[in-house]
Amino acid sequence: MPRHIDVYREALLHRSSGQRTAGGRPVNNERLEFLGDAVLDAVVADIVYRHFPGRREGFLTDTRSKIVQRDTLNRLAVDIGLDRLLKSTAHSSAHNNYMYGNAFEALVGAIYLDRGYSYCLRFVSRQIIGRHINLERIARHEVNFKSKLIEWSQKHHIEISFELIHQQVDDHFSPVFHTEVRILGLTAGQGVGYSKKESQQSAARAALKRIKGDADLRAQIDALCAARQKPAEEAPNEPTESAE
Repeated sequence: MPRHIDVYREALLHRSSGQRTAGGRPVNNERLEFLGDAVLDAVVADIVYRHFPGRREGFLTDTRSKIVQRDTLNRLAVDIGLDRLLKSTAHSSAHNNYMYGNAFEALVGAIYLDRGYSYCLRFVSRQIIGRHINLERIARHEVNFKSKLIEWSQKHHIEISFELIHQQVDDHFSPVFHTEVRILGLTAGQGVGYSKKESQQSAARAALKRIKGDADLRAQIDALCAARQKPAEEAPNEPTESAE
């Protein structure tokens, strides 16, 4: 049973609901979403680590990413009925693709605050992974983060590039590649892999996460886009010679 029901109510308040405290402070689930994002990463890493003994770090990272990616969280939120409980405006419901997944993260943050990490781990393991996710199947499923990032850039008409910034060999003399994603020249994410493709996928995944969660990066991108769209000032007219 919940110990502090108010924190769960807050987890189900989208910022568009317009609710405020008696003192006028906005109340929504954004802070809980921030907390839940970090807790969910840790919890899912814990579950995946125990479920796949002996698997390499890259495999574990990819499997965790497939579970905590936005599409999966949106689906999970609908599966457990959060879409029917979330308070938001109809406009936001129609236009915010991340809203339900964000609410799921906020719920995880609320559970963590209310009952602690161990209870949160049991909830995700038994009620979410155990009932709604097949770990073996999702581990085999390929998610093309690079394609998702390219689709995002094309939709918003934003220039991106994948730059190989470093190459080395590991202790077993296997090549290791370091790739950086740049959005309008800004460093948006870096990734490492045993092939260029793997490092690009890792970098694209990191960039997608920053686009979602890093308000400063989004503000810089918006500013650069606005500067590029600003029409060039017309050159001053050539002075005309006065008639003699």
